[in-house]
Amino acid sequence: MLNKTDIRYCLDTIGEMFPEAHCELVHENPFELVIAVALSAQCTDVLVNKVTKNLFKKYKTPEDYLQVSLEELQQDIRSIGLYRNKAKNIQKLCRMLIDEYNGTVPKTRDELVELPGVGRKTANVVMSVAFGVPAIAVDTHVERVSKRLAFCRWKDSVLEVEKTLMRKVPEEEWSVTHHRLIFFGRYHCKAQNPQCPECPLLEMCREGKKRMKAAQASG
Repeated sequence: MLNKTDIRYCLDTIGEMFPEAHCELVHENPFELVIAVALSAQCTDVLVNKVTKNLFKKYKTPEDYLQVSLEELQQDIRSIGLYRNKAKNIQKLCRMLIDEYNGTVPKTRDELVELPGVGRKTANVVMSVAFGVPAIAVDTHVERVSKRLAFCRWKDSVLEVEKTLMRKVPEEEWSVTHHRLIFFGRYHCKAQNPQCPECPLLEMCREGKKRMKAAQASG
């Protein structure tokens, strides 16, 4: 794995590439963010934003989601993967917010992960983006980039990746690092077609060097 000096170099370089990295899920308050992140599981932010554009006009509060049938809510989010299960979780989540939190989104990870459809990643996003609490949400992009650049080990679980990043990145940089790693993975170090030839971190990336050698051998 990379040492702290090399990781610092990588993070600074990625920061220069994506200085304006931010949460791309469109929302106006913590409640909308919880719904959007819950919908984003195994789905792109672009598609989620298309759906929530109308969804957030129709539903403003947890009570609104409970005033319609499950079937109607399913139709509202039908274009999103796993929409049936997500609709069920949204209504259960809204019921729990009303019954236990007076309709407001809780601010702690322990409380957030108890909400239906909200896992640790979702909780970290909400804590970081909505409430300004330092957190690193490890999605598919963060995990991929962290492993390709050897910030952690290939066999590490998502939780192990998160804990490793928390150890190696200063706490005050957790949230911005999370967004920058997502942008780097989403727009540069892509899953299928990473831009290795143009990557300023190629010499430090074991995956990139392996891919370049394979390309040269086949070419």
